[in-house]
Amino acid sequence: MEPIKIDKWDGSALKNTLDDSCKATIIEKYGYSESHWLMDIRLAICTGAVGCALFALLYDYLYAFPASISVLTICSVSYFILTGILTLYTTLFEKGIFLVAKKVDPTGTDGTATLTVSSCLRRFEPDYSLCFEYHSGKKGSKLQTATITKLVSHWFDEDGFLAQDVFEKDVSNLHDSITRKKTS
Repeated sequence: MEPIKIDKWDGSALKNTLDDSCKATIIEKYGYSESHWLMDIRLAICTGAVGCALFALLYDYLYAFPASISVLTICSVSYFILTGILTLYTTLFEKGIFLVAKKVDPTGTDGTATLTVSSCLRRFEPDYSLCFEYHSGKKGSKLQTATITKLVSHWFDEDGFLAQDVFEKDVSNLHDSITRKKTS
């Protein structure tokens, strides 16, 4: 595996690299499959907003401005409402979630286990928080949560290379601690 190098002063690059490495570890090592329903909802909202803008453009092209003012007004208001809904959705509902992973029980006796992974790296702060929420899929089981917070320098060296083995070990320990807990 090729070492990952980033600009260690770029907070977005740090967070995205750690998120991507975590996602790869969970999917490859533990055999989860990624669920895209959070992203699908976001894309549906965006599609609606862009559809409003395109309809306004087309209608204004076919019927010049004075005749299209009511349609332009409705489409413009709809666009801004949908972008407001998108902002609320990403802020209040997604909350930093970058992975929703599912694992189907091969025997079929238990339900589908769901692992939701979110992260937080605040601007100008060196602490990266990784949060796992696990539901085993068994009837009556409770949602299990676990969080790890460490300095990003724990996983990156001075040159900006990711210590993949150290990060993978921390992700695995967090995953194993949450999946080994009694879930009923």
